[in-house]
Amino acid sequence: AQLYVSLKMENARIIGDLVPHVYGSEPIIGSWEPARALAMERELASMWELSFVVPPDHETLDFKFLLKPKDAETPCIIEEGPTRLLTGGMLEGDVRLANFRLNGDDELLEFRVFNKADIVSPLDLAASWRVYKENFQPSKVRGIPDISINEAPTHATEDGSGSSLELDLEHYVVPTPTAPPTEYAANLAATPASLDQPETPWTNDMLLSDGIQSPRSAAADFKDDSYHNKAMPEAAGAVAAAAVADRLHGSKEDRKLAIVLVGLPARGKTFTAVKLTRYLRWLGHETKHFNVGKYRRLKHGANQSADFFRPDNQEGIEARNEVAALAMEDMIDWMHGGGQVGIFDATNSTRKRRYMLMKMAEGNCKIIFLETICNDRNIIERNVRLKIQQSPDYADQPDYEAGLQDFLERLTNYEKVYEPVQEGSYIKMIDMVKGEGGQLQVNNISGYLPGRIVFFLVNSHLAPRPILLTRHGESLHNVRGRVGGDTVLSEDGELYSKKLANFIEKRLKNEKTATIWTSTLQRTILTATPIVGFPKIQWRALDEINSGVCDGMTYEEIKKIMPEEYESRKKDKLRYRYPRGESYLDVIQRLEPVIIELERQRAPVVVISHQAVLRALYSYFADRPLREVPDMEMPLHTIIEIQMGVTGVEEKRYKLMD
Repeated sequence: AQLYVSLKMENARIIGDLVPHVYGSEPIIGSWEPARALAMERELASMWELSFVVPPDHETLDFKFLLKPKDAETPCIIEEGPTRLLTGGMLEGDVRLANFRLNGDDELLEFRVFNKADIVSPLDLAASWRVYKENFQPSKVRGIPDISINEAPTHATEDGSGSSLELDLEHYVVPTPTAPPTEYAANLAATPASLDQPETPWTNDMLLSDGIQSPRSAAADFKDDSYHNKAMPEAAGAVAAAAVADRLHGSKEDRKLAIVLVGLPARGKTFTAVKLTRYLRWLGHETKHFNVGKYRRLKHGANQSADFFRPDNQEGIEARNEVAALAMEDMIDWMHGGGQVGIFDATNSTRKRRYMLMKMAEGNCKIIFLETICNDRNIIERNVRLKIQQSPDYADQPDYEAGLQDFLERLTNYEKVYEPVQEGSYIKMIDMVKGEGGQLQVNNISGYLPGRIVFFLVNSHLAPRPILLTRHGESLHNVRGRVGGDTVLSEDGELYSKKLANFIEKRLKNEKTATIWTSTLQRTILTATPIVGFPKIQWRALDEINSGVCDGMTYEEIKKIMPEEYESRKKDKLRYRYPRGESYLDVIQRLEPVIIELERQRAPVVVISHQAVLRALYSYFADRPLREVPDMEMPLHTIIEIQMGVTGVEEKRYKLMD
C-alpha cells in the first residue's frame, strides 16, 4: 500500500492572476527554487489542491506554499511563518492558515489549509507510475504485465517527425446520434397515469391512524400471471441464477420491490433515483422512476410557495399526501402489469407518511426505504443552487434571490418535522456524495436484488470525471469483414493509435491519476501502446463478444454455411447466442463489475475495447433500452466522452479519422 496525500488551500478571494504553488525539499520537489514549484490544481472556484504519492514510512517533508503570478516577470509571494513539516502523510502540529502579504505588506491574504492522507492499493491509486514499478504482475492470459507504463518514444507524432503535435480538440467534435435530455431529472420520471383518469374524491376519511389507505389498492386481488409473460431476459451465469431463485422462492410480495426515497430537499434523492433506475434497467430489471413532485406540479401547479409546505398548513399536508397516494397507486398498478422495481422519489420525511406507504404496499410489494443524509454545507448549498436554476418550481421566478429565499423557507419547514427512518427495511446513505468518508447503514436487507442495490450504492459518488470510450484501431479482420479473432492493426489502425495517443496527451494533460483500460486482445493493447505516462489495465471482461464457432467467419459465410443461425441472430440480436459463444445479454452480465468500477473511480478512465462491449457500456450511461443495444452506432476511430457529475451524464464525440 501507498499513501495518497492531498494538500488543499481555500480562499474565495483570489487577487489578480496569482496561482497557489508548493515548493520544498525531497521527495516532493527537491528544490527551494520558486521557478520549480508545483502548481496546485483548481478543484472548486475557491479550492486548490496538490496530491502526490509517498510510502507510509516516508522521510519528513518540509515545504511552503507560495503564490505565483502568471506573469513570469512578477516576483512570487511566499507564505509567512516557519516551514511546514509533513510526516506519515500528515502535517505536524496544528494546521495553521497560510498567510501572504500583498501590495508591499499593506494587505493580508489568508488561505485555509486542509490535509488528508489515505492508504490505498496501487490499483486504487493510479497516481504515479513509480507506484507500479514494484507491482508488475504478468497477465495469466497474455503473459505480459496487467499494468504497464510505456517509456516515452523518441518519435511521438503521427508522421514520425520529432515535432510535437498540437491538437485542436474541438476541431474533431461531431454530433451525437441522440443528444442526452437536458430536461430537469424529475420531469423524466414516469408520467402520472392516475391524473389522466377521472379523479377519486379525496376526503379526510382516508386519513387513518397510521396513514392513508388506498381503497382501490387494498381491494385489488393481486394476480401475478403477467409476471410469467414478462420475465427478466434470459442470461447466463450466477447472476441470473440468483435472480431466478429469488423469484421462485420469495413470496409474491417480495417479487416486486419498491425503493422509497427519504430525505430533506437538496440531498440528492432524485439524482440517486435516476442513477439507480438506470443501473437496474441496464441489468434487465423492469424498473420505473415515480417522482411525487411531478404529480404535485401537475395537480396543484408548479408555483406553490413555501407556505404550501408549512407543517401547520393542514390543507397543504392533505394535498401532498393525496399526490403521494396517487403516485403509489400508479406504481402498484404498474407492478401488477409486469413491473418489477419501482423507485418512489419524494421527501417522505415523517413516519406517518411512511406508514401510509407501507400500508398501501401490503400484499403488493416489498418496501425498502433509502434515506439520503448530507451534512456537508457546501454540497447542500450547491444542490440548492441547482434546484433554483433547474426545478420547474422556480421556472417562472426571474429573481434568483427571491427563489432562493423561498426554497430555504421550504427547507426549514421540512426540517421542523423531519423524522429519520427507523422502521422496516432500510438503507441509509450518510455523507456518501463525495464517495469517501461516508457511511452506508443497512437494516433487514436480504435477497439477490436488494444486495445488488446495496453494492451499487456503496460504490457510487458524484465526483465529476470524464470516461472516454473508443474502439480499437481498425484491425485486419475489420478490413476483411470477419467476426472476432485476435489480429493486429491495419495501417489505418496504427495511425489511429498515434492520433489517439496525442488526443489523450492533450485531453488528460492535467489528470495525473487517469488510467487506460483495454481488453486482453492484442488489437486493443496495440491501440494503447503509443499512450505514455498512464497506467494500463487489461480486463478480460472487456474482450469482444465470443462468437464461438463463427469466430473468424464473415457474415456472408455464416449465412451460407449456417443459414438457421444467421436467421436466428437476425430475428433477435439481443438474446441470440453464438454456438459455443455469447449473446449480448451475456456480455452485459459480465460487464457489471466494469460498470461498478467505473462508478467507483474518481479519476478519468479511457476504455479501449470492442464494438459489442462498448455498445453495452454506452447503453448504461445513455440509459438506452436493452433492445437497442445490438444496433447502436459505435464507429471506428471515434472517441465518446461521457462526463459524470452532479448534473447527470453529458456526452461529447470526437472523430479523429474517417
